[in-house]
Amino acid sequence: MLRVEHGRVWLKLTDRAGGCGRCDEPGGCHSVQISHVFGPPQGEFVLPASIPVSPGDRVLISIPDGAPLNAALVSYGLGTLLLLAGAATGSLLAPEGGGDLYAVAGGAAGLLLAWTLNRVLTRSRNWRSHLRLELAPDGACMSPPQGSQ
Repeated sequence: MLRVEHGRVWLKLTDRAGGCGRCDEPGGCHSVQISHVFGPPQGEFVLPASIPVSPGDRVLISIPDGAPLNAALVSYGLGTLLLLAGAATGSLLAPEGGGDLYAVAGGAAGLLLAWTLNRVLTRSRNWRSHLRLELAPDGACMSPPQGSQ
């Protein structure tokens, strides 16, 4: 942890696990490197200070079960679905001999719609509440929330 100010905690990630952990070993697929296409991942971020902590403390970050899967399905699944639906719609609406161009235009429109919907979702408090991160002291065992058994 870097600092605590105004009820917020500035954290720096120390564990950079990804994939199967064999990225740089012989036979590893190096697939985690796709996450570095637009630059290295941001190593610092801010969370609400939900537990008493001091600079230099190590903490764990908890995320609800299913949240990463739901986020991936919406992010990638929505784009894929709307790309295909847009391309199919474009092909159906195309005049004779113009199917490919209309399919490409429809697919691009589907991707644009998916991008717009994903931007709207990231600004939605309801959506973000399902992706909440929580702090716990280092070594703590996170228990499921009450009533989620």
